[in-house]
Amino acid sequence: MVDRRRFIVGSGAVGTLAVLGATAACTAKEAEGEAVSETSSAAGHIRGATAITKVYGDGQKLIAVAVEYDTDITGSALSTSTFKVAGRTVTKVYANREPDLAAQGRNGRYVIVEMSPDDKAAALWVTQQGSGNASSSSPSTSPKASSSPTASSSSGAGQAPGGGGPKVGDSTPGGTIVAAKATLTQTGTVTTTGGTRYPASTTGLTTDAVKNLIVDDFRQFTFTDPATKKTLKYNLFVPKGYDRDHRKSYPLVLFMHDASVVNVATEGPLVQGLGAVCWASPEDQARHEAFVLAPEYDSVVIDDTYEPSPLFDATAHLVQELTKKYNLDEKRLYATGQSMGAMMTLGLNIKYPDLFGASFVVAGQWPSDQAKPLAKKKLWIVVSQDDDKSYSGENAITKVVKEQGTAVGTAVWNGRSTAAQFAADVRSLKAQKAPVNYASFKTGTVVPAGSTTSAHMATWQVAYTIPGIREWVMDQSL
Repeated sequence: MVDRRRFIVGSGAVGTLAVLGATAACTAKEAEGEAVSETSSAAGHIRGATAITKVYGDGQKLIAVAVEYDTDITGSALSTSTFKVAGRTVTKVYANREPDLAAQGRNGRYVIVEMSPDDKAAALWVTQQGSGNASSSSPSTSPKASSSPTASSSSGAGQAPGGGGPKVGDSTPGGTIVAAKATLTQTGTVTTTGGTRYPASTTGLTTDAVKNLIVDDFRQFTFTDPATKKTLKYNLFVPKGYDRDHRKSYPLVLFMHDASVVNVATEGPLVQGLGAVCWASPEDQARHEAFVLAPEYDSVVIDDTYEPSPLFDATAHLVQELTKKYNLDEKRLYATGQSMGAMMTLGLNIKYPDLFGASFVVAGQWPSDQAKPLAKKKLWIVVSQDDDKSYSGENAITKVVKEQGTAVGTAVWNGRSTAAQFAADVRSLKAQKAPVNYASFKTGTVVPAGSTTSAHMATWQVAYTIPGIREWVMDQSL
């Protein structure tokens, strides 16, 4: 298994701790004759500094630093001016008993320095278009909608597949994981619960450890498929309850990443966005304890020829293998994926019709002349209307599904909706009581203002933030 604290920090990136110096030990109050015992340099009192990361829709970000002291700190004396972080905007400073975020601080050995996730320097997942975005490194981002197998057929039958995007076997990474580290300076006084004051300093403090929220809860493994002879690296989240009770049967969610994540670190699928980690969040696990599986593909699995590499079948075989190793509910295995992963989700449902109880398909497509088996599946499809290729592809697929007599619930959503509005949107679509739900985002609503990312890539930055869809998936079964 990979050392989780090292993988994001990277080789040679672990910072060296420079404790705050005593250059400002003589404070104004000392100059006024107060007892020296009331003021002490922080040198020797700081035990370390931990970078804290969190995954957002557009990727993992460094959002806080936990500074550990050798004694409890008074939180009421802290403010955003107490610390300065190089290149970052400090938004909140408080004390805590653990090196973790808190809604409300409390006196403890740790001072938590929170920073804006909107800072450019916050991004730890960086792609060819910059932090949190990706270039057209997905098989379904070809610029010409006419190259889609479903773009122009009035009958819904598939046309010749297009040739855009990376090809099967391409192992060029489309993204990079940046080292999680920060340098900060104590620019104000820190006071212990015993009344000792540690004065400001000009000496910098560099983080020497990393805590990756939710990401650290996954374990890393390798699977060699006896059938295809291919090896898959994968991440697996095991519910906390499983260690206490192996007799209970658990569902499993399989997340398959897009082509920008191929051949990066094993943890790549966990940091590129919310597609994997959202299912393992404390909130989701409180509602539905579940295993979460996120393979890391070392090359592109499928392209616009729709002829996948052996990793396609190896993925299905991995799911089947895990059902033997763990006490998983075979009627509650779920698939989800974005772009390449969405294509795999559709293709796997067609080739392995009895494997998944439901699937969440984000910005993908498949030849509509092969789509008839999908009429027997439970699907929630999300796509942007200005994602020409995926939108036309999903339109053709759902047309075939309806022609087979299966009801398809449809809705058009605003990609800039609030959480409350999305919750209402989900309730309205669920009210149609269809086994296949199809939600499309209005043109121009998923790409953030000023962003250079495509609507295709921006779709999953929004789709996986909607908990109601995940709730629907987890309520389904074969």
